[in-house]
Amino acid sequence: MSTVILSDARFSAHTWYGHPECADRLDAIMEAIATSGLTDDLHSVAPTEAPEKALLAVHTPDLLWRIRHLSSFGGGQIDGDTYLTYDSWDAAVYAAGAAVGAVDAALARQPKNAFALVRPPGHHATPNRAMGFCLINNIAVAARHALNRYGLRRVAIVDYDVHHGNGTQDIFYDEPRVLFISTHASPFYPGTGMMSEVGTPGPAAGTTLNIPLPFGVGDAGYAQVFAELVAPALRRFRPELLLVSAGYDSHWKDPLGPMTLSTTGYTHLTSCLIDLAKELCQGRIAFILEGGYSLEALGACSIATIRLLLGRESGPDLLGVPHTPGTNPSPQIAMIRQRHPLFAD
Repeated sequence: MSTVILSDARFSAHTWYGHPECADRLDAIMEAIATSGLTDDLHSVAPTEAPEKALLAVHTPDLLWRIRHLSSFGGGQIDGDTYLTYDSWDAAVYAAGAAVGAVDAALARQPKNAFALVRPPGHHATPNRAMGFCLINNIAVAARHALNRYGLRRVAIVDYDVHHGNGTQDIFYDEPRVLFISTHASPFYPGTGMMSEVGTPGPAAGTTLNIPLPFGVGDAGYAQVFAELVAPALRRFRPELLLVSAGYDSHWKDPLGPMTLSTTGYTHLTSCLIDLAKELCQGRIAFILEGGYSLEALGACSIATIRLLLGRESGPDLLGVPHTPGTNPSPQIAMIRQRHPLFAD
């Protein structure tokens, strides 16, 4: 097993001065890789732009036209959070292409795992709206590619970004072949992701699993959520491919997120998902970068993830843990296990 890294200089060209979702984020990860001693063990692949057909499989023509058109005129603000520059269209379609390439790597004849280090992020982009720093929904394009190109019957997406992946949910809410699981702070942006949102009634009922968590959940609470909800749900669904929306803004150092995960806590979640991929889908797993706005935490968590993908120990947590007791998510866990279709006897 080897690890494919997909990234491109175009991603850093998409940046807006003073915005938290900026080129510094990817620069921090690349610097961390360069000083990690892992470079020679990674297989770097240059992504290609996602074909229009792949983009149209998840987004409306009108949305794609608006992003491309506004970008061609130099960019501007889509909303209070989301911007475009002259370089943003290229960055967005190559980011989606990198996510597609990560799926291709994971499903290759000699299976490899992969990490698409992309910007802009994607999980808030809905079929017809760019929002929440996101232009094109990279992981949704990748999942649809897995279904259409490879004929997979079951793909799972786990999103551990601090924000709910509302766009990914919207795209697959009536798709019985995709299980979408999101752990997220609640109430928090974008205000979606309630427990009651479980998928469209019928064949897709139960294929959305939202795990809204109170502020302050840390390592022990997230580990409990993964042990009692995420792992059993994945075992019930039995995916042929596991995709991860890798948002590192649940880290305690993140300036935007209200959670208290440490790098060690993220390492545990990532290790659980890699082990589940080995158990359920021949190790086929791909990570797609989402949020994370502490440059220190972003670099540390990315390196820990890459080390685990390479089959190594994650290394020491140099950032430490917060000196606060984590919030207990047991009430949320009990309610979900009682009400969600995936946990029905």
